[in-house]
Amino acid sequence: METWGTIVAILATLMVATVDAKIYGRCELAMKLDKAGLNGFKGYTIGDWICMAHYESGFDTSFVDHNPDGSSEYGIFQLNSAWWCDNGVTPTWNLCNMDCRDLLNRHLLDDILCAKQVVSSKKGMTAWDSWTHHCYGHDLSEWIKGCNMHVKIDSKKINS
Repeated sequence: METWGTIVAILATLMVATVDAKIYGRCELAMKLDKAGLNGFKGYTIGDWICMAHYESGFDTSFVDHNPDGSSEYGIFQLNSAWWCDNGVTPTWNLCNMDCRDLLNRHLLDDILCAKQVVSSKKGMTAWDSWTHHCYGHDLSEWIKGCNMHVKIDSKKINS
């Protein structure tokens, strides 16, 4: 009986996370990230962030990916449970001091604060393989084209 209670609780949590989830539009997300101070943060543009988020999650806040090592990646920036958040399953450093489920809703402040920690680490945006493969060294202006915003460019970009 206790097992059924646990299963019901997990399903209820997933349903709440799904109900509060959102797939952002490209420009809507760009504006939110700009407003949160990511344009120019550590030398990265909104184009860097939007490109990375596109390839990581398709701008879907509820996206979860499971890795062969047993860890999982959560939310719009696909933050890993072994390093950045606690999913209650994977041994973790939990460097952002948060529950991974908090990354699965439409509220991006906690995701952004954690992503800032990732970018502030030694690896910068190279912590995301998708950024390295799809965004680094490319013209990222297309990612904000038509969004009615301007990119802050910093020639002292980390990891360049």
